[in-house]
Amino acid sequence: MDLSELESRISNDISPVVAARELLRERYNADAEAFRQGADVRALVHSRADTVDTTLRLIWNRYPFSTSTDISLVAVGGYGRGELHPHSDIDLLILTRNGIRKEWQEDLGAFITLLWDLKLDIGHSVRSIEESKAAAREDITILTNLLETRTIAGPDELREILSEQVYADDVSSDREYFIAKREEQQQRHKKYGDTEYNLEPNVKGSPGALRDIQTIGWITKRHFGLQNIADLTRFSILTEEEHQILFQGETFLWRLRFGLQLIADRNENRLLFDHQRALAEMLGYKDEGKRLGVELMMQSYYRTVLALAELADVILQYYDEAILGAGDADDIQPLNKRFQIRNRYIEAVNNQVFAYAPYSIMEIFVLMAQHPEIKGIRATTIRSLRAHRHLIDDAFRSDLAVTSLFMELLRTPHELDQTLSAMKKYNVLGRYLPEFGQIIGQMQHDLFHIYTVDAHTMRVIRNMARLTSPEARTEYPLASRLIHRLPKLETLFIAGLYHDVAKGRGGDHSELGAIDAEDFCQRHHLSERDTQLVSWLVENHLLMSMTAQRKDISDPDIIHAFAQSVPSQAHLDYLYVLTVCDISATNPKLWNTWRASLLRQLYIETKRALRRGTETPVDRQEWVRATQSEAREILHAQNMTDEQIDSIWDTLDEDYFLQDSTVDIAWQTAAIIRHGDNPDPLVLIRDTRGGPTDGYSQIIIYMRDRVALFAATTAVLEQLNLNIVDARISSSESPYSISSYVVLDEKGQPLGIDPARKNRVRQRLIEELDDPEDYPDIIHRRTPRQLKHFAFPTEVTLSNDTINQRTVIEVITPDRPGLLARVGQVLLEHRVRLTNAKIATLGERVEDAFFVTDEQGEQISDPAVCQALQEDLRKMLDDTQ
Repeated sequence: MDLSELESRISNDISPVVAARELLRERYNADAEAFRQGADVRALVHSRADTVDTTLRLIWNRYPFSTSTDISLVAVGGYGRGELHPHSDIDLLILTRNGIRKEWQEDLGAFITLLWDLKLDIGHSVRSIEESKAAAREDITILTNLLETRTIAGPDELREILSEQVYADDVSSDREYFIAKREEQQQRHKKYGDTEYNLEPNVKGSPGALRDIQTIGWITKRHFGLQNIADLTRFSILTEEEHQILFQGETFLWRLRFGLQLIADRNENRLLFDHQRALAEMLGYKDEGKRLGVELMMQSYYRTVLALAELADVILQYYDEAILGAGDADDIQPLNKRFQIRNRYIEAVNNQVFAYAPYSIMEIFVLMAQHPEIKGIRATTIRSLRAHRHLIDDAFRSDLAVTSLFMELLRTPHELDQTLSAMKKYNVLGRYLPEFGQIIGQMQHDLFHIYTVDAHTMRVIRNMARLTSPEARTEYPLASRLIHRLPKLETLFIAGLYHDVAKGRGGDHSELGAIDAEDFCQRHHLSERDTQLVSWLVENHLLMSMTAQRKDISDPDIIHAFAQSVPSQAHLDYLYVLTVCDISATNPKLWNTWRASLLRQLYIETKRALRRGTETPVDRQEWVRATQSEAREILHAQNMTDEQIDSIWDTLDEDYFLQDSTVDIAWQTAAIIRHGDNPDPLVLIRDTRGGPTDGYSQIIIYMRDRVALFAATTAVLEQLNLNIVDARISSSESPYSISSYVVLDEKGQPLGIDPARKNRVRQRLIEELDDPEDYPDIIHRRTPRQLKHFAFPTEVTLSNDTINQRTVIEVITPDRPGLLARVGQVLLEHRVRLTNAKIATLGERVEDAFFVTDEQGEQISDPAVCQALQEDLRKMLDDTQ
């Protein structure tokens, strides 16, 4: 394509739109191909701005007003900097000396209409110099745009006059502008959770991303009148190394943004899951071992923005002192021979402190922990810290002074996560603990782990530190009591710091992490007993959550086996606290009232087992007899006769009396007796009572047993937007069945907070389940749920529980509508009886366990039957994703 011919047509054709679009498309396609081939993104960003400049200038020059010295076409904002990504906004100012002349009005209208026809993301304003100045005075965003301007067409004199005037104090003083931009940045950071570690970060607006770099540039231009951040090196505000960090970080983010907009084919700045894999592939990231290319790309992103955030701290703190603190006397508070507090920032007394006393690299963070009034580290000391980080080597890590200081940090009562996060931010923690350094910015590409490994670890530490607060008594009642019984909190903190430190290496991260934790303890001179405790906690940090969520903890044999793996009551206390802090730091939606109740039940039953002695397990028959005896007393008090009670209980197997409290069994039995011969299903809904973490709803359904009853019931509950977290079907020799479901609403709350909804659920279940002919239609209805980009093949494993004579089917599969109904359908086709189900939805990933028997109530032992069941479950679930 002859581009010069297109430019000629834009200037001379009656309608230049077709030629202009062709020119832009040709240049766009060429730039896109060049980017895919690895061209310099900076050259491409400026090239696109040049192309749009040329197009707009040629169109502008077609109109008579273009020869006037009183009107100009000016690029503002990012376009004013000469930067354009594939679908960036193109902000224009039609600037006049004294306003629009009457003879220009029609042609300007035609010019603006033509710009719309180009299908570019153009934003425009038409103002005189005086109007622009007034708008800048009223709106900080307009002022910011006018700090970055270029003349595209017309006399540059108008822009120069405007620029000179908008820098004047009567528009906005240096102080006012700095305060406004700092407040704007704080609000923006708050919008993104004040973290660089969002799963789907915004490369423009998230903390540490492009907008932060631009904010530094804007404040610089307003304060110094400079047009380039690089010029800050002349003022000793930026070192050459820092300028390179800034330049390279911006270049990296530009590559992400440029590629992202090509893939999305729109002005997209969010690194959505929809685009992450394609972008990683476009940028050349390859899978390495068990780590995906997309995870490596995101780790590069997180580490880049973390470095940029550190640098932004230095620069903005300088401006804070230079602009807001100008002329104020310094408030200096000595701490020791090496450090002092200046205006609430800790600083080294001279820049060579870290050189002659390397241990002070650790000491500064201990002092921050001991003095909560310290706001942060002073910019000059951050710079000195960065210059001396290379001193953190093996000798430093083994220095008794350093290891003692780190242990003192762990033992100091304060918000430990904030201090450790500061150490991480300034690249001290990752150097001091190289194993931790490997997980900084490491993400897992799923919806379950919504934080990077290091960010998750900091949240675990935060949860531990805050268990002593009054607020924790409400959210974590048992853990907040136990935290005061733990002999040494530092052992808990070390376990939290190391529990996921080996993720991403391949192999069992719990076992590998335990080795690292043991090395840490020995290097820091912990006792053999404490070392073994920390190592055990790291190696077994998943044991309690996996037992509670995947196994039938109403079974005494499960409790006994778990108790045998716990060496002592102290181990149990530490493990419970670590488990609670770990789960609630993994995903806010993961910690709910049901999981809290499961963990508490497992803790209490294990405590009893440890007190009784693991060498004397509970006698199942004795447990059943004791449960029946207590429940019978409650029923007698309600005037129920033994004949009525036994008519129900004699049809149930002993597992029914292992699963619920005596109060629940009495409640259910009394309701069934009162229901009598009523042909309608009996549906009971009750919320648990007790502490705030006890809240969940239990739905009991007693009715004539039907084929596909489980599949139909779970389908109805899903369609009612209820999350099923536990299901149990009690075997019965009568024509009736008792099904129990534990459910939570969309917010993880019980139904009791909305009594009307509870009634609607009851009525809907009765109406839907009374006619078995409706079941096929119920099962195949779909519930909308957005779970895409995370498909993976279903895994089905079968194992036999020889003690309880049943088979355990474990299903790991992507979540999707009607999943439990489909599982129920396959079990039905294979004539398999479901007795219990443990439901666990982890992000987009479902990990369910189904406890089943054959028609005779025995475990499934035929290998051919097991294989057919396995294959049909996989096929049913994978064909309906």
